[in-house]
Amino acid sequence: MPDLDEQRQKVEELKRKILEQKKKDAADALSSPVIDKFVEEEKKRAGMAERQALEVQRQTELASKRLVEETRRQVEEKSRRQQEEEKSRRQQEEEKSRRQQEEEKRRAEIQKGTQAPPTVPVVSIQAYAQALKHAWTDGALSKDENAILVTLRNAMGISDQEHTDLEQEVQLEIYLQAIVDSWKTGSITPQDLDRLDILRERFNISAEEHLRLEKQVRQEVLRQR
Repeated sequence: MPDLDEQRQKVEELKRKILEQKKKDAADALSSPVIDKFVEEEKKRAGMAERQALEVQRQTELASKRLVEETRRQVEEKSRRQQEEEKSRRQQEEEKSRRQQEEEKRRAEIQKGTQAPPTVPVVSIQAYAQALKHAWTDGALSKDENAILVTLRNAMGISDQEHTDLEQEVQLEIYLQAIVDSWKTGSITPQDLDRLDILRERFNISAEEHLRLEKQVRQEVLRQR
């Protein structure tokens, strides 16, 4: 019997050793190169995902910054245009007021007898008006053209006020003809608008006067069609 118990103990010991060996083999398998490679790949994927997230954040910040800059630029541009329009409006009002004051002063001087009424012959006035129209046809007045007009004024005895009044009439006539030419086809092109803007600025024609003239021309065009 003692031999049987001894044999059983040996069998139990052998089983224990076999079980420990299996546990050891399983532990060794967990630290195998395959597991290491898997862990390394997981680390790489995690790093790549982090880099992608950082890139998305950077692109989002850049887009947000561009949007802010564009909005700021648009606000500044709008403000600049409003200031320019306001400045132009004030200048037109000041020029209109100045002309009214000069006209009132001239009339007052005539009434007081300090300035004689114009005695320039009508033919001279007409001739000078034609010279003005010819000089302003292209919308600009050169130095030579201005010098010729000064000479004509002196020779014909035309006053500065008469010159100013005639020049305004001629410029208005040229501008009206430009509107007529622009609406000949029944519509107006961007090039026509640019030319009218240039003339309106050079001739100091108000927006109200432009609308009045344009409405008059459109009605005439529609009536003729």
